[in-house]
Formats: sequence, structure tokens, C-alpha cells
Amino acid sequence: MNDLKRAQRLLLGHGALVLLVGFMAGMGFLFFLLGEIKVFPLPWVIEYQLPGTYDAWRMAHMEGIVNGMVLWLLAALLPVIQVSVKNVYRLSVAMIIVAWTIVIASQLDPIFPNARGLAFTSDSNWISDIAFFLFSTGIYIAFTVVTVIAVKSLRKLD
Repeated sequence: MNDLKRAQRLLLGHGALVLLVGFMAGMGFLFFLLGEIKVFPLPWVIEYQLPGTYDAWRMAHMEGIVNGMVLWLLAALLPVIQVSVKNVYRLSVAMIIVAWTIVIASQLDPIFPNARGLAFTSDSNWISDIAFFLFSTGIYIAFTVVTVIAVKSLRKLD
């Protein structure tokens, strides 16, 4: 199997897994909104208010959906990108790392109090520090990948 097909399959598979995480966070969001855990058609209801906030659950849900779809979009665009970027497999792995770091970090906020990961803290909120490290890693890699694609694609226009 050539690098293009291998990279596309990897992106499709991880995109699906990231989407599933987003779907599960969506269920958590629903249970948070309901104030109880209830799954149709099961007759049981667990009276429990999930921790977190509306914004944290919405973000956790949407990060999974958006990042999974971005991986699928990248899989579709790889044949065009391959004209400019020689190692599409490495680029694909980098974007998979981006998707997972951002999605995992976003799952921490609704579950753990004050774990938004907006900045590295000097207090004892180590979960927020983990989220910050994950977000930062994903963002730096994403900037690098997008910059490489932009530079190499535009350079080929000459």
C-alpha cells in the first residue's frame, strides 16, 4: 500500500474514533442538561447531576465532532496536498496527534473542576496543567503543519 492510501486510511480511522469521543461527550452533555442519566429505551434512571458547566460540555462535544471531521477532510484533500508536500504520511500523523491532544484536553474540563487549560498554573490544579500542555502541543503542531502546507503549496505556484 502506498503512503497516500496508508495515510488516508489512518486519517479515516482516527477521524472516526475522534468523532465517537465527540458523540460520547454529546451524551454526557445531554445527561448534564437533563440532570439525570437516562437512556431510551432502558427503563432505569440514575438521579445524578454530572459535574461541569454548559460551556465545558458543549466544547468537549464539539471538539470531538470538529476534529474528527477535519481528519476526514484532510484524508479527502491528501491527493492534492501530495503534489506539494512529499511526506503526506508524516503530515497525517502530525494532524492525528493534533486531533487527539485537543480532544483529550477538552474532555478534562467538564469532568474536573477548573481544568480549562488556559494557562500553566502554579497552584495545585495539575489537571488544568495537563489540559494546557495538551492544548499547547496540539496548537503548536497544527500551526506548523498548516504553515508547511501553505509555504510548500504556494511555492509550487512559481
